[in-house]
Amino acid sequence: MAFRLPPLNTLRFFEAAGRHLSFKLAAEELEVTPSAVSHGIQSLEDWLGVSLFARTSRGLALTDAGQDYLPSVREALTVLSNATDRVPDRPPRRSLAISVAPTFGARLLLPRLPAFRELYPGVTVHIDTTHTRVEFPRDGADIAIRLGTGTWPDLTATHLLAEQLVPVCSPELLSKLGPVASLCDAPLIHITTVSQDWAAWARTAKRDPIECERGLMVDTIQMAIDAAVQGLGVAIGRLPLIGPELSTGRLVRFCGPCIKAETAYWLVGPRETMVRPEIITFRDWLIEEMQTIAGEGSLPSATIPYDPEAHRHEHV
Repeated sequence: MAFRLPPLNTLRFFEAAGRHLSFKLAAEELEVTPSAVSHGIQSLEDWLGVSLFARTSRGLALTDAGQDYLPSVREALTVLSNATDRVPDRPPRRSLAISVAPTFGARLLLPRLPAFRELYPGVTVHIDTTHTRVEFPRDGADIAIRLGTGTWPDLTATHLLAEQLVPVCSPELLSKLGPVASLCDAPLIHITTVSQDWAAWARTAKRDPIECERGLMVDTIQMAIDAAVQGLGVAIGRLPLIGPELSTGRLVRFCGPCIKAETAYWLVGPRETMVRPEIITFRDWLIEEMQTIAGEGSLPSATIPYDPEAHRHEHV
């Protein structure tokens, strides 16, 4: 049976441009020029005999034909990509694209990558730290490191590292507030993009609910750490991410118990992708590295001890 198909590259251009609604962004993703994307889509429209895009006052938009065609093209490209990865005896790829949260990537992954490169010099690692959760395989990532409970439909998840939550602040702020300071006296720092923050800590620590509207709001873990170091308030510190600040004394424990978070870091990816040799190699190496980190992740002795009697009447 002969298949009447347009050139594959024109379909790739259309899928990317349809997803971004931008020739420029599609070109950046596919590492070609916007002109190449424009010409490719024009060729596809000529081949089909219909227009797929319309230019409006708000920018690029899909026509009715484009909206109807896009899901099928995306599905077909996904099937082709997955089938290619499963070809028996195909030589392993020598590159690995990883999507990872910025703070985890900078603090825990990047410092350890030289060791991986030394062990496996033939594997090139690409790291993407955008906040948007990637969609496999269309966004170009092979695997991702995510913070969550380990349940993602249609993905394989491998546990990497648990988190512990504890209120922390700068030594200067602790000194200013006094040795028996309570959370009701302290400015709080909230992270708006994570599920395990003050409310989760208070619930597990059996404290009164936190006023989440009170204090400084930030959108990343790294910004919360930086704000706490600058003395702007008390943040929920996440072990082992704040290990360097605790060991150097830039942050100290403020009050309350250190609790285990419900969420953890997981290595995730499509089932068919996780069997690739280079991904298995990276997974096994990363698990070993995270086990080492977990063994070093307790609160250092330099932090102030928690005295439950001193904080027995604390209200938050």
